[in-house]
Amino acid sequence: MDVYSGKKAVITGGTHGMGLAVVEALVGGGAEVLLTGYNEQNIKAAQAQLGENAHVVRSDTTDLADVDALAKVVGEKLGTVDYLHVNAGFAELEPFESATEAVYDKTFAVNTKGAFFTVQKLLPFINDGGAIVFTTAVADGTGTPGMAAFSGAKAAVRAFAKVLAAELLPRGIRVNVVSPGFIRTPTMGVATVTDEDRAHFIAEGSTLTPMGRIGTVEEVAKAALFLAFDATFTTGIEIPVDGGIAQGLVPLGAE
Repeated sequence: MDVYSGKKAVITGGTHGMGLAVVEALVGGGAEVLLTGYNEQNIKAAQAQLGENAHVVRSDTTDLADVDALAKVVGEKLGTVDYLHVNAGFAELEPFESATEAVYDKTFAVNTKGAFFTVQKLLPFINDGGAIVFTTAVADGTGTPGMAAFSGAKAAVRAFAKVLAAELLPRGIRVNVVSPGFIRTPTMGVATVTDEDRAHFIAEGSTLTPMGRIGTVEEVAKAALFLAFDATFTTGIEIPVDGGIAQGLVPLGAE
């Protein structure tokens, strides 16, 4: 069913994981989508998988020249946009005592600087009445050990979203946030994950999540697209897709 027929969207970080799930749902619903990626292998795989309604663009969200070039491509390929999803992200686990400047800088460059200027450069193409969704993480408010820089970077994005929601009220552009918990993705959200690490995160996530399992990328996509198209009287909010982690829920019988 072409529920998104006639819609145009831009998804940054859309070549794998949660971003790709959003793209697949949009394209499957009849939308025309421009998605970005940085990893060449993921870009090639996305190009092979997606049909003619998807434009895959290599773009480094930390490079403002690339962001400017992306804006030009959006204008050429789409003209206007109904939905911008800022999903590109980076995380590396580092205990605070051993955190490095290099990882700190990259974490804020990708998650914070990249998100901020991507919206600034693409905003002229977003239709009045359109929608912006940011991907953050439950770590932006849960105090997760080993994720100080990442948590701070994503908390900043949450603050951006609230300010933008207020500033864009005159144009009717809604700005919201989807905040995933443990989600089954190729990297489980960590850049240098190994197969052993991934298995550990899945097991740990299933134990820590009140609903007793980790989430799927499709569940994140459903929440993001709800905010994008169905939540027409909603702006400035954050929807956790985390099985209850951020709410501190305790299952019956648990101590």
